Amino acid sequence: MSIGDNLAEARHQSGLTTTQVSQQTRIRESIVRAIEQGDFSPCGGDFYARGHVRSIAEVVGADPVPLIREYDEEHGPPGGMRAAQIFEPATPIKIREPRNLHLGRWLIVALLAVIGFGAYHVITTRGHHSTAAPAATVSPVATAKPKVTAKPAVHKAVVPAGEAVITLTATSDCWVGLTGPAGQSLYQGTVQAGQTMTWNEKHPVSLVIGNPPGVHVTVNGKPQQMSTVNVMTLNIDPSSKTPVTSTVG
Repeated sequence: MSIGDNLAEARHQSGLTTTQVSQQTRIRESIVRAIEQGDFSPCGGDFYARGHVRSIAEVVGADPVPLIREYDEEHGPPGGMRAAQIFEPATPIKIREPRNLHLGRWLIVALLAVIGFGAYHVITTRGHHSTAAPAATVSPVATAKPKVTAKPAVHKAVVPAGEAVITLTATSDCWVGLTGPAGQSLYQGTVQAGQTMTWNEKHPVSLVIGNPPGVHVTVNGKPQQMSTVNVMTLNIDPSSKTPVTSTVG
């Protein structure tokens, strides 16, 4: 039996209609019917087709693993068609080093300079007043206080204003796609279990996740709630007061 026949048979056995499957998976009913007939062209590509097959199978009570395997045998695995791109975005992404690293180095140098200046000032002041008024040597110790000025600066530079830091950690293999504001592909491929991907974006982007339960995503350090079944899209706009919105299906 084909993938579509297996899904249709499982749906009939579960007593569901295509309309009910569409409502539960958030996948358009026309796409559900097309998949049952073996037509995956309305899905918009292999990436989305695999996610739709997985979502439908879980709703109708079928095991998605052999169906996905059968799809890969017919259409090629996720990396078969773009072997050079499986772990490399179509448009190279610059993984930037956190800006606070350089700032931290300067703060350490500045702090050492302040401490050294304070120590020098205390020593020279004590030497100058030791013969005249030893009791006055206590007051210059207060010059060491400027070292506290470095404490807030490190945290302010972690996430610059108008920028979104997206971190995705996979607990199981998942398909991930990142597109820019004009629909251009910034990344598409499989993130292996245990791997972490980070993107720093100043413009609106869409992050599509083919296996939401298998990933942990944060945006500017804030964890995002993942769907338990469906393909999920996070729309991220760094300039918005509500930077993250999500859609399922």
